[in-house]
Amino acid sequence: MTLAGKIALVTGASRGIGSGIARGLGEAGAAVYFTGRTVDEAAPTVPLAGSLEDTAEQVRQAGGTAIPVKVDHNDDQQVAALIERIYNEHGRLDVLINNAWRGYEGHHTRTYPPPNTPFWERPPALWSENFDGVRWAYVASTFAAKRMIAHGSALIVNISAHIDEPGYNAAYNSAKSAVNRMTQDMSFSLKDKQIAVVTLFPGLVRTEGVLLYAQYLDLTISESPLFSGRAVAALAGDANIMQKSGQSFWVKDLAKEYGFEDLKNEWAK
Repeated sequence: MTLAGKIALVTGASRGIGSGIARGLGEAGAAVYFTGRTVDEAAPTVPLAGSLEDTAEQVRQAGGTAIPVKVDHNDDQQVAALIERIYNEHGRLDVLINNAWRGYEGHHTRTYPPPNTPFWERPPALWSENFDGVRWAYVASTFAAKRMIAHGSALIVNISAHIDEPGYNAAYNSAKSAVNRMTQDMSFSLKDKQIAVVTLFPGLVRTEGVLLYAQYLDLTISESPLFSGRAVAALAGDANIMQKSGQSFWVKDLAKEYGFEDLKNEWAK
């Protein structure tokens, strides 16, 4: 599989799944723009390891071209300016991955109650912290689609979660359900433009935030962030991707379909 000559943009890639996706795209040979707020790990915006520079080094070591860009996705104009920059520099954007999210920040700082806490005992701010990510995906897709329709043959991937049963986190479940529905509606609008829109469901991923709670989790069944990156790369390299538009896919299922693997035993390190 090769994405040589392809231009990708990953939002929220200072660490975690976004960083793994940038690395996976770089591994396939793409030029990868990626956003975040933490430029240098010495000055983090959240109390977690990882930065744009860390991700850039991983992308370069994987064989891709890394273009880190500091972006606050609360500012729509910063997003619009980045899309214009990409088109000014390359004339196209082949893959947009909407990953930016802040619904877990309260858990990273350990200021929020445990996951099994009912919604009325959680802070009201949790709602906006989860739905900010929905808006960020919508805004980035809006600016990108305006330019993508001129050349077609593009892909938008929304990183989300499979919500099929009631749970304690009404804010998170509602936000992820909104992302999943947004994929369906965006794909409907773009179906005649040769722009595919899909949702990707990672499993339990060994992100910096998840590892804060490693003692409570069975990491032997977890995935590396790169596993999601290889899934995105496989989707981006699929010549028949329009047949998948509007659908949702588990990373593990795409691994079986496309024949890629996760990192071996990385969880134990």
